[in-house]
Amino acid sequence: MSSVHSIFHGIREYLNPLLKNSKFKETGVLTPEEFIAAGDYLVYKCPTWSWSAGIPSKRRDYLPADKQYLITKNVPCLRRVSDLNYGSGQDGFADEQEAEDGWVTTHNGVRREQGPHDDMDEITEDEVIPSDIDEIPDIDEEWDSLGQSQDEDEEDDPAALPNDHGRDAPVSDNILRTRTYDISITYDKYYQTPRIWLSGYDEAGSSLRPSKIFEDISEDHAKKTVTIEPHPHEKLSLASIHPCKHANVMKKILTMSQESGREIRVDQYLIIFLKFMSSVLPTIEYDYTYSTDA
Repeated sequence: MSSVHSIFHGIREYLNPLLKNSKFKETGVLTPEEFIAAGDYLVYKCPTWSWSAGIPSKRRDYLPADKQYLITKNVPCLRRVSDLNYGSGQDGFADEQEAEDGWVTTHNGVRREQGPHDDMDEITEDEVIPSDIDEIPDIDEEWDSLGQSQDEDEEDDPAALPNDHGRDAPVSDNILRTRTYDISITYDKYYQTPRIWLSGYDEAGSSLRPSKIFEDISEDHAKKTVTIEPHPHEKLSLASIHPCKHANVMKKILTMSQESGREIRVDQYLIIFLKFMSSVLPTIEYDYTYSTDA
């Protein structure tokens, strides 16, 4: 059960020693200080992102009080993943070594509409995300087993993430009805990597159930790498992309970048992280653009 996993992970995270020495280039992980530096760089380059202090009772003392996690709100999601057009080569292995490791190329050959994300230089031709995580139980049952929905959390808890989605606003038939997402990034002390959390809303501003959120996640990873767990800094249970392979992905990208004569700085970590996570969330148009010369 996801709830049992959440408790177990919380214990492991609490007991795991805090990473103090940088292992970014060796293993693709971050210290808390490096996470803050990468977060500051993301906020500077992409102003749609900002730092949040979260609930004081859930504050991590190894992070600054006013920089507990990153968040971007009202991110548009115009289409479902099933609406995307795919070219040949979908789900092919990036190379033989990745095939042996159980990694797949996500949405290789997908044809997306031109957007602000396309201004960013390619770090690598193939973004790879894990495919070897065990499937979890029916996500809507897990949602119900928590005993409360996200709506109830937000209504009962004044410190919960503010709702800026116009829940009662009328929707004109002449306006494109689109979903929106609030996306947050936390530091996972156990895996020593960033972790993404999703809170989705329909065109009327009502919270999306997990089964609906899955419609906006790569079919290769929905129900495999996504779980419903308590947010570490808010009194909410949200969809989260499991971070167990994030460091391995980043290490592969670092290696490929070095082999091509390019150097990735540690403060650029979250920019690169959001780029490869866009293959898991291909229709959620969050910002990760930046100048590669900066």
